[in-house]
This record gives sequence, C-alpha cells and structure tokens, in this order.
Amino acid sequence: MNIIKYSDDTYAQEIDALVDRCDVDFQSQDQTVRAILEAIKTDRDAALLKFTNQFDHTDYQLSDLEVQPEEIQEAYNQVDLAELDAMKLAADNIERFHARQVQESWEYQEAEVTLGQAVRPLAIVGIYVPGGKASYPSSVLMNAVPARVAGVEQVIMCSPTPKGEVSPHALVAADIAGVNRIFKVGGAQAVAAMALGTDIIPRVDKIVGPGNIYVALAKRMVFGLVDIDMIAGPSEILVVADDSARPDFIAADLLSQAEHDEEAVPILVTPSESLAQATLEELEKQKKQLKRTAIIEKSLSAKCRLIVTASLDEALDVANRIAPEHLELAVANPQECARQIKNAGAIFLGHYTPEAIGDYLAGPNHVLPTSGTARFSSPLGVYDFIKRTSLISYSRQALAKNGKTCRILAEMENLDAHSKAVQVRLS
Repeated sequence: MNIIKYSDDTYAQEIDALVDRCDVDFQSQDQTVRAILEAIKTDRDAALLKFTNQFDHTDYQLSDLEVQPEEIQEAYNQVDLAELDAMKLAADNIERFHARQVQESWEYQEAEVTLGQAVRPLAIVGIYVPGGKASYPSSVLMNAVPARVAGVEQVIMCSPTPKGEVSPHALVAADIAGVNRIFKVGGAQAVAAMALGTDIIPRVDKIVGPGNIYVALAKRMVFGLVDIDMIAGPSEILVVADDSARPDFIAADLLSQAEHDEEAVPILVTPSESLAQATLEELEKQKKQLKRTAIIEKSLSAKCRLIVTASLDEALDVANRIAPEHLELAVANPQECARQIKNAGAIFLGHYTPEAIGDYLAGPNHVLPTSGTARFSSPLGVYDFIKRTSLISYSRQALAKNGKTCRILAEMENLDAHSKAVQVRLS
C-alpha cells in the first residue's frame, strides 16, 4: 500500500488505471458456462441436478432442490431473536424507502388524441444469492423487498448450498421478504434454469443479484432471453476526506470493503498527506484485529490506493472520474461537496455515516453499479421490477388531421404499406 501523490510522475497513470479498472476476463470461463447453458437447455432438470451435485459436492435427489416449509421453520429455530428483529427492521426500512419509488400509470388528452403510459409489474422475478464464502441475508432483502413493493406476482430465489449447508439467515430473510419459492442451486446452472425454465424451476422475466464470475458470465449470456439487473464487478469504496476526517474511521471503512473478497477496491482520495499517512498506519493496525485476514491482505496489497491530490476540488474530480460504487464524503461540508458529485452508486455524507449502514439498515438499495458503471447506471430499485407500455388512441378526426403528415414520413422511408395503413382508414 503506497501513497500516490499528485506530484509523482506516475500520478496520472495511476488515476487512469483506476478509471479503467474494469478488466474482468471472461474468456477462460466462457466455454464452461456455454456448455452449462446448453446442457440445461437440452437436459433441463437432469442437468441441473448433475451440476448442483458436482459443483456443490452434494448428493441431492431432484426433490431435494426446492426448500420446503418445514426447512424454513427450522431456520427460524436457528436464528436468535436479536437477529430476527434486526432483519425485520432492515426489511421495514428498505420497504419504506422503496415505496417512494412506485410509479403510477398516466395519460393525457389533446385534440381528440389520448396518449399515456401503463405501468405494470413483472410477473415473475428470480433473485440469485451467493452461498459460498459468506451468508448474505442482506442481499436477499435488498433484491426481494423492492420486487414485492413493485407488485411482482412471484419471486423465486436460487442459492447454492456447498456440502449441503443451507444458511438459516438467508432462508429467514427470504421468508420476511416474501419470496415465494427457494431452490438450493447456484452458479451458472441456476442462472440458466431461471432464464430457460425447467420442470422444477419456472422461467423468469428478470434475474437480479450478485455472484461469482460464472454467474456474471451466465447473466450476460442469457440477457435478451430475460432481463438482468447488471454485471456486477468487485465491491469498491472511495473515501474523499479532508483534515476534519479521522484516520481510524477511514481505515475501518476501507477494511469493510477489503474483507468482501480479494478483488475488492478500497480507495482514499484526500488533499492531506498527513491524513493519508495516518490512515495507512491505521490500516496496518486494524487489519490484524479482523477475521478475514487473508482476504483483506490480498485486497489491500493488490487494489488499495491512497491518493493525495492538490486540493479538495481535485479530489472530488477524481471521484467523479472513477465513479465508485460507494462514495463516502468524510469532509467538513459533505452536503456542499455532494452537489459536485455526478457519478456514484451511493453517497454517504459525513463522518458518522459509514458505508456499512447502507449495506444493511438505512433503506436505500445496496445493489449498486460497480466498475465505473455509475456513470450511466443506478441502484437497484422498484423501477427495475416494472415495465412501461405506451398507450395511443386517435379519433377519426384526429387521424384525418395528422394522416397526411404521417404518410409523408412513411413515404420518406419508402414504406408504402405504412402510408396505405393510414390512407385506407380515411378513404
């Protein structure tokens, strides 16, 4: 972990490398995922069961793949009351926030023409929940609650169960969030099953939720057959800080991202070299107190950057160029600085708003654009679980008034059948 200063010869190249950090190599896994998709398409449940037992080291029968009500009840028995109350409070906060995103159908009339837009929820949505290195009940809530708020009729969930281990917290979170059916399948085979449909897993309209590179590649391949939320890259945080910030706070937040996985990207951008140095010392001290030391060490050594800029304005400009998933403004005037931010998945304002509060409890969604895609993408929300249909109604008089113009436009494109479709109604 080196401190990168604006006066260094390599400063510009280091910033450019962060801006262009999306370097995921799909090629090595491409054939594997294509083969899995083709097998699910051809052999359906038989292939799904084979891949599940092969990759998760289980010995399931087909009837074992769907979680039964008694398993959910048993999961409740394994979750203590404080954990249950925490998940319920998080779900309530998520629901209240996302209820403000609900859109209504609308229409208007002018000169015997009625135009409008019908807003309808998707019929069936699949959520993918990782089940490997950690249990993620928060991801269950963040993906399923907005779908329920949107009015989705059926939400199904797929999550791997390595060596047959089922996360009771994920099952309880799914029940709290109103998930209708849960399947013990993961990886590319789960994505393929949700996209194509099998006898046991219904075909969905959209797949949301993060996963490993096989899941990401499978989602990219099935896009078009179904909709997807995004191709998620490694988790990332960028902290913009001034002299009012505390280095122990900043180090703790950088480490909270580094513990996600080895590819996580923790960045500090500050005009204060003394703050950067103090944060570096805090990172070295605090990382020794954490459980996931091996993962943290790899993230810090490969991906962590402590950047010293010439000014706070330059730090904010760097943040906009990098367009991080999580942006913390650990500054004296966070509201003022926030007005200068154009590109970020979520902005955390002030010294007492750690990114972790957004991951779990605040209410806004923690499924956020990564790898610089915050330049054009938004957090997951109710709007991801609806579709909009245009409504158009002309009276005969309105068509007579506008028909000639419509025919001119059609004939400009040499599409005379379009023109005649108007003319036949007015002859």
